[in-house]
Amino acid sequence: MKKVLTVAGSDSGGGAGIQADLKTFAALRVYGTSAITAVTAQNTSRVAAVHILPADFVAGQMEAIVEDIGVDALKTGMLPNPEIIRAVASVIRQFDLKPLVVDPVMVAQTGDALMEKDAITALLQDLLPMAAIVTPNLDEAAILADIKINSLNGMKTAAKVIHGYGSDWVLVKGGHMAGSKVTDLLYDGKEFFKFSSPRLQVANTHGSGCTYAAAITAMLSRITAVPEAVEKARTYLLTALEEGLDIGKGSGPLHHFANFYQEWS
Repeated sequence: MKKVLTVAGSDSGGGAGIQADLKTFAALRVYGTSAITAVTAQNTSRVAAVHILPADFVAGQMEAIVEDIGVDALKTGMLPNPEIIRAVASVIRQFDLKPLVVDPVMVAQTGDALMEKDAITALLQDLLPMAAIVTPNLDEAAILADIKINSLNGMKTAAKVIHGYGSDWVLVKGGHMAGSKVTDLLYDGKEFFKFSSPRLQVANTHGSGCTYAAAITAMLSRITAVPEAVEKARTYLLTALEEGLDIGKGSGPLHHFANFYQEWS
């Protein structure tokens, strides 16, 4: 069984972060491990509080996993400050961990900030050069590329700028753009791959970005072709979104085990 590591924050509501990643890993039949960067007091409506863990403790979690269990692929999610980013990057370099999926989590779906502003530079300089793929949504892509994005051409421009920081692939997710279809753009520095589907009329989308990146990570532990890994991960994501759960007073979580529940019924 493939072993997959997530380095991210904990969502006490269970819909995003470490919890979403581990559910995704289990659903896609890989063994999930975790290094927690921060603990949040969070539900479907708000992030009430954030407790950031020491950078050396985050690194220690990663080292403990590597020395015993091993890592066939890994992803990063919430990396709240420059110290944690540099510590995580150091462990990745030390053990040559790959493929690396970087999900640049900056703001929670509720609008609460999850990354310090000065951490963005560290993300660009220390982590992206080692990434097999980086998976920003439109807001994150606009920040990383320092441009406004309101069209498909804008997404392409952002992908090119972000690719310049060293990631092998860039996936700009178009879910936040208006329209009857949702289009994600994948870029390898030479060619664009477009993934489009009708926009789902669903309210429960909490954790969709984390789930998408985690699914890509799980697929990359077994598949070397990035476009194929993204396509399979996207198919899994759409099912989890379609079967989203009415839990909580805000945007509910995805149903990570929808396929299994159908089998059991």
